Amino acid sequence: FQASTCFPPPRSTPSAAGARRLAVAVRAVAGGVRSAAAMRARFLPLLARQWQHRASGSSGARRGCCGRHQCGETRRGLAAAAAAARWWHVGRRGFVASVEAGAKGEMESTMKEIRGGGAPCVLDMDDAATVGGGVEDTYGEDRATEEQLVTPWTVSVASGYNLLRDPRYNKGLAFTEKERETHYLRGLLPPAVTSQELQERKIMHNIRQYQLPLQRYMAMMDLQEGNERLFYKLLIDNVEELLPIVYTPTVGEACQKYGSIFSRPQGLYISLKEKGKILEVLKNWPERSIQVIVVTDGERILGLGDLGCQGMGIPVGKLSLYTALGGVRPSACLPITLDVGTNNEELLNDEFYIGLRQRRVTGQEYADFLHEFMAAVKQNYGEKVLIQFEDFANHNAFDLLARYGTTHLVFNDDIQGTASVVLAGLVAALKLVGGTLAEHTYLFLGAGEAGTGIAELIALEMSRQTKTPIDECRKKIWLVDSKGLIVSTRKESLQHFKKPWAHEHEHVGNLLDAVNAIKPTVLIGTSGKGQTFTQEVVEAISSFNEVTFIVLTCFTFYYFEQYLMVFCKKM
Repeated sequence: FQASTCFPPPRSTPSAAGARRLAVAVRAVAGGVRSAAAMRARFLPLLARQWQHRASGSSGARRGCCGRHQCGETRRGLAAAAAAARWWHVGRRGFVASVEAGAKGEMESTMKEIRGGGAPCVLDMDDAATVGGGVEDTYGEDRATEEQLVTPWTVSVASGYNLLRDPRYNKGLAFTEKERETHYLRGLLPPAVTSQELQERKIMHNIRQYQLPLQRYMAMMDLQEGNERLFYKLLIDNVEELLPIVYTPTVGEACQKYGSIFSRPQGLYISLKEKGKILEVLKNWPERSIQVIVVTDGERILGLGDLGCQGMGIPVGKLSLYTALGGVRPSACLPITLDVGTNNEELLNDEFYIGLRQRRVTGQEYADFLHEFMAAVKQNYGEKVLIQFEDFANHNAFDLLARYGTTHLVFNDDIQGTASVVLAGLVAALKLVGGTLAEHTYLFLGAGEAGTGIAELIALEMSRQTKTPIDECRKKIWLVDSKGLIVSTRKESLQHFKKPWAHEHEHVGNLLDAVNAIKPTVLIGTSGKGQTFTQEVVEAISSFNEVTFIVLTCFTFYYFEQYLMVFCKKM
């Protein structure tokens, strides 16, 4: 939080004439300006020129911009006008005002009287002459949104009471005496000044008093909405204790009850009602320099199924971890839920459900909606923004990766993220027991997004290491789904993402028979069904291997994703 005192809201009472002149000036300068960059380029030089204008006399002098300018009659009049227009400072984003309309001609004559003579005026300059001035565009926001409409172009700024309601800058009782004076917080806070460390201890003490995980989740979300910095400080310093609260397993229960606990939106909700206007919806988000988008359509939330619009808890939780553990700026993260309906009857009949009350759309209508969204994201945020697909159903997840993998920067955590963790575990294990990936035979229980994603990444790494075609590498990997071993005789009835794993073999109906038939050296579980790696299965696979890798990527009762690797050595 940068404590800046540039152009603070003045305390003096404005004159009606001064307010009217500034209102006319703002409207005239801002007239026809369609982008935030152009507005700042035009308006800031004008305001700076007004403040720097030499005034006669010093009575009623007030503090100038950052204390570097003296004040006189003219500047005091401008300050009074600014009070009526409610001027505020927004750091690198520049200045904005809320004013009444006026005539451009009156504005020009007023400004010519102030500057006098033939001095150049910003009103006479073209856009090219003013674009280079103003505040440095550190994060490239102006370039990324050069043509973005300012809707609305009036913005309230964090100072005084509004500052305490802005989670990005609010520090609660941690505001120092100087900051309270500078930012007009006197009387808005109790007199005590506490450190962030003391605040952290107090919040953790309060959270530990709750008995239910959902209550702790709601307390953390309330903190994030009120004091963002303290939220991430808390999460970073207590990650082992709070990660299961902010994300899995508690977020699963939170999504199920999201309609009941919903208090304040934490991302963008883009529904079928916005079809044809998705770009406009994206421009409603206040941040412009977005680097990571986590988007879901809520059809397959963890192991809970279709939760529709209430799946927003997943993108919010995931991005919180990216900030706390990955160091991504919170303002660069954007959680999005695409509401295309839900097939969950319980939600459709729930009076507290926050999404569209209709059946989920499919086919071409769904594809067109997603295509408009992807095109709008690229247009609004550029081609370098990362779009992470989260908890899409199998039949859509693979299609989206294939369709947009060459045109957008996309990533699917369920397919690619889980695969990278398991592959890393296997590579690390091979350093202990020796050998290569190609020397092993792999059997998977589960052939969904996680299973096929892990299998594909293992095959790709095997192909890279051995220079063997990937089709040959796939033959060392077998998958078992709910109907048994995936073999070529089932190919016609298989989903498209399972077909590469349909090898020549007789039909096998269960995991134990598959273990005895394939004789794998690596057994990987990616199924949500419990009690499948039984004692008989483990004994069978250990009977014909000196060392066996058993990798579990399972879900517990609360759908907490875990990774466990077991080495079974033959005795």
